[in-house]
Order: sequence, then C-alpha cells, then structure tokens
Amino acid sequence: MAAGVATLNGLRDTAVYTQINAHTEALLSGLRDAAQAHGIDLLTQQVSGMFGLFFTAASQVRSFDDAAACNVEQFKQFFHLMLERGVYLAPSAFEAGFMSAAHTEQDIEQTI
Repeated sequence: MAAGVATLNGLRDTAVYTQINAHTEALLSGLRDAAQAHGIDLLTQQVSGMFGLFFTAASQVRSFDDAAACNVEQFKQFFHLMLERGVYLAPSAFEAGFMSAAHTEQDIEQTI
C-alpha cells in the first residue's frame, strides 16, 4: 500500500507527464527515422505515453480495420527481433505500447 501511495503522490507533480510525453515522442521519432533510413514504412501514433506502431504507408490508423490492413507479419518479425535484443514490446500489432516514468533517455537510445 505504501508503494501505491508513493506512486500517487509522485503523480501529483505534473512534470512527470511532460517527461513521459517527451520520451514517447523521442522514441517514436527515432523509430520512424530508423525505419525510413531502411526503406520501411512505419506509422506511429501517440497519446501521451501510450503509442502504436504500424507497418504501413497509410497516414493514419483509426480503426481495427485500418490496423488489420497494416503489415502484421512485419510487426511480428520486428517484435521478435526486438525481444531478442532485450526490448519488450506488446506482442501484438493490435496492442498499445506504454512509456513509463522509469524509462530513461538511455533506454530510448538502446531501443532505437
């Protein structure tokens, strides 16, 4: 219970949300740049610390049908290669990823 109370008290400082948002933006920007450098279509979408990764040339993904039209096999390959390198992502192309306050700039650089 003490850990829960400490977490809630820490979340009163709105700077944590600014940090999470900035870290998420940095991660997604780096992943998009890396994908582009290798000729891979990657769309990222973000709401604060929650994000989606979609292997598609589409400009947005707004529904399940849009997500299903993305290259799910490419996501599976990406997921497994990241896992082999110690990066734990949601295992499905239909799930969101989440940034936490514990993630550091070094974590982001290693992930990219």
